[in-house]
Amino acid sequence: MNTDTQFLDTIMSEFPDVASSGCVSRSQIAHTMQKLGEVKWPTWLMQNKASRGLYLLPGKTPQHDQQEVLQEQINMQDVTSLIPKIDTNYVAYGNYKDIEVIVRSRQFYPSYISGPTGNGKSTTVEQACAKNKRPLIRVNLNMMTDEDQLIGSKTLVDGNVEIIEGPILIAMRNGIPILLDEIDAGSANTLLCLQPILEGKPYYFKLKNELIYPAPGFTVFATANTKGKGSDDGRYIGTNILNEAFLERFAITFNQDYPSAAVENKIVMNLMRSLNCVDEQFAETLTKWADAIRRTFADGGVDETITTRRLVHIVRTFCIFKDKSKAVELCINRFDDITRNAFLNLFEKVSNPDVITDTPIQPVEPEQVEEIPF
Repeated sequence: MNTDTQFLDTIMSEFPDVASSGCVSRSQIAHTMQKLGEVKWPTWLMQNKASRGLYLLPGKTPQHDQQEVLQEQINMQDVTSLIPKIDTNYVAYGNYKDIEVIVRSRQFYPSYISGPTGNGKSTTVEQACAKNKRPLIRVNLNMMTDEDQLIGSKTLVDGNVEIIEGPILIAMRNGIPILLDEIDAGSANTLLCLQPILEGKPYYFKLKNELIYPAPGFTVFATANTKGKGSDDGRYIGTNILNEAFLERFAITFNQDYPSAAVENKIVMNLMRSLNCVDEQFAETLTKWADAIRRTFADGGVDETITTRRLVHIVRTFCIFKDKSKAVELCINRFDDITRNAFLNLFEKVSNPDVITDTPIQPVEPEQVEEIPF
């Protein structure tokens, strides 16, 4: 194994997020070099700069390319390409009506949407914009997201230095709502650059020495699994404690929980119809099963829950394999064995119409688990 390959294998092992982000920081490089010992500094890697202090892995595309495509769409006045597509399977619930009112008003009204994973927070914003034919720019945040990627930076284009504006400034200039997804996964220090923007004030873009005024229609939506206070139970690892002054600049906070069993049944049935695999009894069983698990989770009886997104996965799996039990099993294999078997046992009980489904999940000890034949 040559030293370059050894370096890449080591840094991806030490920092798993590197593989998905495609970028490494100078501190990550230094840590890896210290771990490897007597290895030549990877100057070959540092020649491919992504932004300030960040370097691209071989074969990865810089974030600036995405910004250039976005800016090109705007320059071509192809704003319609940014309008989300209407999801015919979507069922409006929870905060949808209020979010749609904000979208229709075209007023600047920063809104924070908090709730557990997989319950449609981002989809709610997208579908509100889709229904009202409003363009939307969606940005997913993580610890690697920096000010250059949000606001803008200098980059080389055909040998010339050009300034590429980030999605925030593009949205401001063109009066487009922006969705900052998983905002609590972003760095608290990086997010401070958004404070004047969250006040609806003009933003001084120092690279162009220009004061940019937000156009009518611009607003900010943020989604998160926490309220910016971190995750005490460890369920949402990677989320950060956000600056209180930053959070205070959001006008309102929506709390979004999972949909009711009735609404969730409609979501499941809509998906089944679109995939041509309608099974009303299975749909009802799934929603009752998920509801029972969530109630038990709320009471502290189990450490995991079933999300609406997980039900969608089960339905899609069922439509592929045409086997209900297999679909459920494959989609809950991500849980530990005790939780998985408890969920499977409950699913069997809920599938039996003679069993009262209001009974919470009973704890299952490892030696008591009975494997379910498939």
